[in-house]
Amino acid sequence: MTSAIAVRGVHKRFGKVNALDGLDLEVREGEFFCLLGPSGAGKTTTLKTVAGLELPDSGTVELGGADMRGVEPYDRGVAMCFESYALYPHKSAYDNLASPLRSPRHRLPAAQARERIGEIAELLGISALLDRPVGRLSNGQRQRVALGRVLVRPARAFLLDEPLSHLDAKLRQQMRAELKAIGAVRHTTTLYVTHDSVEALALGDRIGVLRDGRIVQTGTREEIWYRPYDTEVARAFGRPRINLLPGAVTAEGGFRSADGKVELPIPAGAAPGTEVLIGVRPRDLSLGEGPGHQLTGTVYVTEVLGRSVEVTVRLGEQHVSLVAPRGDAAGLRPDDPVRLWVRPENLLLFEADRPQRPGRRIGQ
Repeated sequence: MTSAIAVRGVHKRFGKVNALDGLDLEVREGEFFCLLGPSGAGKTTTLKTVAGLELPDSGTVELGGADMRGVEPYDRGVAMCFESYALYPHKSAYDNLASPLRSPRHRLPAAQARERIGEIAELLGISALLDRPVGRLSNGQRQRVALGRVLVRPARAFLLDEPLSHLDAKLRQQMRAELKAIGAVRHTTTLYVTHDSVEALALGDRIGVLRDGRIVQTGTREEIWYRPYDTEVARAFGRPRINLLPGAVTAEGGFRSADGKVELPIPAGAAPGTEVLIGVRPRDLSLGEGPGHQLTGTVYVTEVLGRSVEVTVRLGEQHVSLVAPRGDAAGLRPDDPVRLWVRPENLLLFEADRPQRPGRRIGQ
């Protein structure tokens, strides 16, 4: 499959700050690609470099196989939505949406432009706001207008910088579904930046995890979820967060926790005595009896999560969280003894974390 966007070995510094450190990124034609990372990881700089708003110190950006060196932003054929909205505050929402369609390159007849704007406005739930000045809109409404201004124009790629961050939870969930539908219908390549792992899992055909200006891991949601590159990637996905128990590889090649209270006979793939972390996601632990490995502990605390309950269990000196149906956790009280089980295929083994480096998954 051809690459719509290819970033190869890009470095970018701002004074002493190393924003991009040899970034390599490839987005396929028609793909909805989510770039996930914390604040300061280089997400917005990546988008601006693809758009031509920042020039790399070294490395190349290609769009549709063509090197963009020396190509102005206007001529790159991409549409970018800024987190800061970048709207005309004195103009109406309609005029902001219409502004791309009045440019020489994307000019449409008035009737056709009205139709296009009407479709996008309805999709974004802002049809009733079109006559209002942008200055009188809420932050969430402005954000939808800013997103609409990107979506109305034809483009070889959409570059979206946290476009849902100012919306309330219900509207954000609705907009995720709409954005996914737009991508599926239009087959327009989308590079979508977010710090929200739920959003990345919901939207991305593939996800790239960005850290300190470099891509740590790229994969489908299943690859990122079941085969995280290291403990930091594993921690980034899933609420409640993954359980990570410290311990070491036994002489028999299994796992024993640091306090000796948890033993799991899994093939560790590391030398005896090696310090490791064993990971299991809260939804992969179950209460009661079942196939797989058994663990015994006592209830520390419970918290109702709608139809489910998060149960924190004390295993020796360690705590693990699990998510159980309300019926299974009914009546549990602190210090009640409980039995847990986990399937061996749901266990992940990592090197121990170091001060400057998260532990990598063993058996990459």
